Parts: sequence; C-alpha cells; structure tokens
Amino acid sequence: MALLHGRFTAYSERRALTTYQKRPEEKVMTDPIAYLGPRLKEIRMKTGLSLREIARQLDVSPSFVSQIENGKSQPSVATLYALAKLLSVPVDVLFESAGDPVAVPTKPYDLEVNRNNFDHPTDAWDSSRARISAVNPNNRSVITMDSGVTWERLAATSEESVNFMEIVYEPGAETNKSGEMIFHDGFEYGYALAGELEVTIGDLVLQLSAGHSMGFDSSIPHRFRNTGGTQFRGIWFVHGCNVAHS
Repeated sequence: MALLHGRFTAYSERRALTTYQKRPEEKVMTDPIAYLGPRLKEIRMKTGLSLREIARQLDVSPSFVSQIENGKSQPSVATLYALAKLLSVPVDVLFESAGDPVAVPTKPYDLEVNRNNFDHPTDAWDSSRARISAVNPNNRSVITMDSGVTWERLAATSEESVNFMEIVYEPGAETNKSGEMIFHDGFEYGYALAGELEVTIGDLVLQLSAGHSMGFDSSIPHRFRNTGGTQFRGIWFVHGCNVAHS
C-alpha cells in the first residue's frame, strides 16, 4: 500500500511526466507512471476486451481510451480505478513495465482508494464538456475508499470547480484511515438522507442526522465519521475548487 500511495502521490502531482534513460539501441522509460498506457493496452489485450468494449463499459469514447493507451492523455483517479476494476487487476499492476508477468484475471478485483490520493474532491473525476448532465443511478461513476466511504457522482458538466455527489459512510467509516483532518479550497454543502454523521470542523463538532443540512468553508480543517451502527447517506456539493493547488 505504501508503494501504491507513493505512485499515486506522484501521479496526482505529475499526471503526464515521463523521463527517459538512453541506451544505444533504444529509449527506456524510467518513470513507472510512463508505463501506464502501454501496460494498460497489454493487459486489455490479454483479457480479450476490445477497445470499444472498454469504452462502452466506462461510458467514454473509444478515442479517449486510445489516447490513454498511447500516452496522449492521463485518466483521473476515478477512471484509473474503474479501468483496473474492469480488467480485474490491482491498480499497482498498471504502473509496471510492459512485458512484466501478469496473470489473466479470472474474477473481479476489489478496489479501494486512499483519500490521500487526491487533494480535492474534483481531482477524483474526469472533466466533462457537457452542458446538460442526466445520470442513471445504475450508471454513476463510483469511488470506494479504504476507510469505508463511497462517493457516487450525480452529475457532471463543463464547470470543473464543482463536485456534486452522494456520499455513503458505513458504520465506523471516516474521512481517511489515519483519522487526520483534511482541508482544501472551496465550500461544501451537505444534506443528510439517512443515518447520522459526526462532522468536525476546526474545533466544532456537529451531529448531522437525516433531514439536517450544513455548509462550511473547506479551507478549515475538517473530518467526517460515522460513529453509529447504521449506514449514513447524504447529498454533497463542493463548490469553488478552482484555486491553484499548493
């Protein structure tokens, strides 16, 4: 997990960085992130899935998948995990060099994301050019975190500074496994659908229960925890994540 987290820290900071070490007869990529495209294509072909089928299941264009495989585009964290899940391999395998042994998957691989892999909620998703977005509940982009939290994207338009999603916290789940508070630019607004969530904002602790709503400046350190015995579900809206990341 430490290795994977390290690669994702680099991935989120340098989405398209590639370095080369010259040999007399060839150029060899030395950055594991640069292996992503060729490795993805290699694994896809071993599974027997066509580029069009991958695109169909991810609800993206075949040209977008082709650009990822050719190193011309870098997927978001959400798309990266969706690709690994679809190919039934650990995400870490996608960063290995082409030609390394990989077992042909026989069953779905359970993938979980570490919240520290991205600084902002908007970093988790691919950008959209849509002016109108209508999402079927069976076709939402979903991220499941290792801390017991699930995000489901409810709509996506060309406004990149907005994140609109349903959040689910299982009993005992919290923002991240470490229990540390997080902060980022923007403002968050939440409405509780079911269950109860402990919300810590600075030195203020609130209990958000069904029917209650809240909003706060996300630059204030904050943390969410489900301390109860039932699942918490809420609608979350994060706005203003367009300040340059530090």
